[in-house]
Amino acid sequence: MHTELWPPLSLIRDAFEPSQPAAPGQQPIAPPRGSGSDAAPQRAAQDLLLPLTELARRREAVAQRAFPARWAPGRLVSLVHEGRLLGVLLDKCIGGDRWQGWMAAGEADWAGAFDVLLEPGDEPFEPLFGMVQAWNPLTLTPAPQLCARVLGELSATRLAAIRAVHDEWMAQQALAIDPAPGQIALRTAGGVFTVLSGTPLGADDPRADYQALYRDAAARLGASLQAAPAASDPVKATQANTGNGWGAQLRRWLAADRLVRPAFAVLALVVVVQNVGLLNRGSDDEEVRFRSVPVAPVVAPAELVVLWKPGVGLEDAGRLLRLASAEPVGGPDAQGAWRLRAADAPAARAVLEASPLVASVRPAETSGAR
Repeated sequence: MHTELWPPLSLIRDAFEPSQPAAPGQQPIAPPRGSGSDAAPQRAAQDLLLPLTELARRREAVAQRAFPARWAPGRLVSLVHEGRLLGVLLDKCIGGDRWQGWMAAGEADWAGAFDVLLEPGDEPFEPLFGMVQAWNPLTLTPAPQLCARVLGELSATRLAAIRAVHDEWMAQQALAIDPAPGQIALRTAGGVFTVLSGTPLGADDPRADYQALYRDAAARLGASLQAAPAASDPVKATQANTGNGWGAQLRRWLAADRLVRPAFAVLALVVVVQNVGLLNRGSDDEEVRFRSVPVAPVVAPAELVVLWKPGVGLEDAGRLLRLASAEPVGGPDAQGAWRLRAADAPAARAVLEASPLVASVRPAETSGAR
């Protein structure tokens, strides 16, 4: 009997596949044992507060770091492909504009012996891509339709450690570790580096199917870039790649079970809010345009602090943030307020103040409310 890994493989697979209506009589994932039907949602919301705040803090640290858009060895980039946000750790340029790297994901429960989990010393980095799949290499050509953004950067030493794990995978090196799905521990790679990874795969190991999903995603990503020329209009390419599929997949992912384990629920909830700005702003100055000449640094947009009225849902808040061209970068604080980043702060504030969803909005550097 295998250890139950989280999130379930069916949920991970569902996010890679086109949206489909739920089958008649389909049952949602069972809530945590002992959860009452009435009290559980309120308890779950309370359990989410601290992880949500921590996740927002980490994402705010990434935003404040403002990584340069240029690709370089050791940089962690996000890419939009087939309506899904994928992560890649860049290894090296192999000629012209072709890069080698490894897929990066966030399902640490599914880690194998050749997955490397990023650690606090690697921060700041996007939490969605905190596990580098050293067994899943791919070759990329930068293209505007990928809407790539740099969301982390590893030191030369850490990059060397991941290369050592990749070399072990290439050599099919046997490790003196027993298969144990869901278990993570420190081990030595290349006789020099200490890395945090999972255990080897065993017979009939569920992680084999998980790896097949990501191996296929890497192959499709690489093949699509070789088969299709770069889009002439980056904005149109962004819209074509995101479309309605991404939002539909996220809504379906969340709808499957609103009483999921707190860590996964936090991840999904913040993905919904954060990607309002990350995926739907095709003209964002911070997106990579793959220029061959140096680019002047972008002035950091002003920040606002918004407090939503009780009962405002994620979809309603997301629609309003899109309308205001703003994205969350931190929060909630002790009062439940969120910090927003907007390219045009006065215009965004005007839109928010006019909405019945907003209790108050103010500049981040002031203490007054509207």
